[in-house]
Amino acid sequence: MLHKTKGIVLRTVKYAETSIIVSIFTEMFGLQSYLVNGVRTNSRKGSSKTGFFQPAAILDLVVYHHEPKNLERIKEYQWGHLYQHIFFDVVTNAVALFMIELLQKCIKQPESNPELYQFSEDALIHLDRASTTVQANFPLYFALHAASFFGLQISDNYTLQKSYLDLQEGIFTEEKPAHPHFLGNPYSEITSQLLKVMQPAELTQVPLNKEKRRILLQAYLDFYSIHMTGFGSMKTLAVLRTILDDSPS
Repeated sequence: MLHKTKGIVLRTVKYAETSIIVSIFTEMFGLQSYLVNGVRTNSRKGSSKTGFFQPAAILDLVVYHHEPKNLERIKEYQWGHLYQHIFFDVVTNAVALFMIELLQKCIKQPESNPELYQFSEDALIHLDRASTTVQANFPLYFALHAASFFGLQISDNYTLQKSYLDLQEGIFTEEKPAHPHFLGNPYSEITSQLLKVMQPAELTQVPLNKEKRRILLQAYLDFYSIHMTGFGSMKTLAVLRTILDDSPS
């Protein structure tokens, strides 16, 4: 049966001589794998169509869907949103690829999650037109807020008395945790500020330097590792750290 859905490209691998298998986080069906034939050859009408299937691409799709199948096909595809910077700017692309890898690590089953899809699509579109300050803080914003869609939400109960963020429990506490997985001030207070950010443009109101960004991002990824089996390490983190080092304080 044919269905119309939007999708965010997560990963593409070559298949045979001219085809690809692409993993797409779709709005209607969640994570899906599609076989796309003949896109790696130049046609008479123009160049290869593989550009449509770059990680982070937002597409409008017409797809075949049969519940028991693991590999489906795409009947039609076109741009769902045309980026201005994500595919061309080194900094913007590095942040986008970090976001895509985080989604890859967390989305394991082909289950519909339209709220997460809308959040992710909106975040990518905002990133594409964001200022340098917003871009520098974007990985922190995305990692914190995406967690709630996987049942890993940190409760924003921070006060001057409850100034320790317990990453195992996902809450702020008065007592320093007995384990090493926690943040104290100023990092717990900054986390509370980031949790209150509802729109990416508000990230300009959270001034951070590169060292604070490094510590916070590593802590948030540790939070994922604690609560998500097999999360492992992020391949994009090394590149992202280099980008953050060059970003404004």
